[in-house]
Amino acid sequence: MKIKIKQNILLDSLNNSIRGISNKNLIPILHCIKFDLTKEGLYLESTDNEIAIKTFINKNLIDEIEETGSFVVSGKYIYEIIKKLPNTIINIEEAVDSKLSIYTDNSSFNLNLNNLHDFPQLDLDQIKNPIVLKNEVLKTLVNQTAFATSTQESRPVLTGINFVVEDDVLEFIATDSYRLSKRKLKLKENVEEKINMIIPTKNILELTRMLNTEDGDVEIHTFSNKVIFKFDNIIMMSRLISGTYPDVSKLIPNSFSLILDVNYNDIYRAIDRASLLTNESDKNTIKFETTDLEAKIFSNIPEIGNVEENININKNNNDNIKIAFSSKYMLEALKAIDSENIELLFNGEIKPIIVKNKDDDSLTQLILPIRTY
Repeated sequence: MKIKIKQNILLDSLNNSIRGISNKNLIPILHCIKFDLTKEGLYLESTDNEIAIKTFINKNLIDEIEETGSFVVSGKYIYEIIKKLPNTIINIEEAVDSKLSIYTDNSSFNLNLNNLHDFPQLDLDQIKNPIVLKNEVLKTLVNQTAFATSTQESRPVLTGINFVVEDDVLEFIATDSYRLSKRKLKLKENVEEKINMIIPTKNILELTRMLNTEDGDVEIHTFSNKVIFKFDNIIMMSRLISGTYPDVSKLIPNSFSLILDVNYNDIYRAIDRASLLTNESDKNTIKFETTDLEAKIFSNIPEIGNVEENININKNNNDNIKIAFSSKYMLEALKAIDSENIELLFNGEIKPIIVKNKDDDSLTQLILPIRTY
C-alpha cells in the first residue's frame, strides 16, 4: 500500500476511528486501526467488540493512490503521529518486514504492523428501511435523557437508553431508579414491527460527539443484538444491552393533586444557589414548601450554614406541599427542558415529582422525593 494524503484530511477520519478503540481491552489487535486502500478511497476500521467504527475518505480527497492494499497498525501511535505532523502532504507506505513508513519532507516514522488476518471481520450490514433522524434531533433526544441513566453496573439494563418505536412514535427512556427522563418523538412514517432495545449510554454519547453538523441525517439500522448508525462517510455499530428494560409507563400519573407554574430562570437559579449548601453524602437534599403565592426553597449544612430562596408561583388550587428532593437531579431535569414555562406536578410529599414544559408534553422528567418531613 502506498498513498499521499493531506494531514488534515487523514486526521479528521482518525479523530472518529480512534473512538472505536478501548485502552481497557486486553486483546492487542483491538487497540489497532485497519487501513484498507481501494481505488474508490481509504477505509479506516476500529472496534473494541462493543462498538465498531468505519470511516471513508473518498479518492477525490486523496492526493495520490500509488498502490492499493490493507494493513493493521496501532491506533494510538498512528493517531498521535498524524496529529502532531504539520498540515502538509503525508506519505504512508507499507515497507518490507511488516513495517509502516510515515514521512514528510522533514519527518520520518516507522511503525510495526500487526497481522491483518487477526483483525475482526466487522458485520456492518444495513436494512432497507432504516429510521432517519436529523443530526440535531438525535443529539437533542440523547441530551434530554442520557443524564438520567445509571452508572452502576449492578443493574446493566439501567446503564443504557431504552429505544422504543411503535407505529410512528419513537421514545427515548432513561432511569437510574431514582429519576426518569422520557422523550417522545413522532416519526414521519410507521415502522412495520415494534422496536424495543437498550443502547449503552456511553456508546450513544460517542455517537453524538461525532455528529459535527446540525443539518445532516442519521440512518438508524436496528437488529436483535446491535444497532448501526450511518451518517456522512461514517458507519458506527453498537452492541445492545441484553435484558428487559423496566416498564416505566405506570410510574407517570395521569392526574395530580397540585400543579405549579413557575418561571424557568427563577426556579433554576434559586435551586442552583440553594445547592451550594448541600452535600453529596446527604444526596444534595433541598426542601421545597409552598404558600399561596410563593415557594420557599431552603437547605443547610449544620456545620456551615443555611440558605433560603423564595420564588413566585401560580397554583391550580389552594393546596400546599412540603417536599424534599435532590437539587442535583432537579437541576439536570430543568436543564434538559430549558423552557421559559415550567410545570411541577405533585401527588403528595412521598409520591414522584413530575417536571414538564408547560407548552410541550413530549418530554417528561420524574424525580423521586427524599423523605425528610
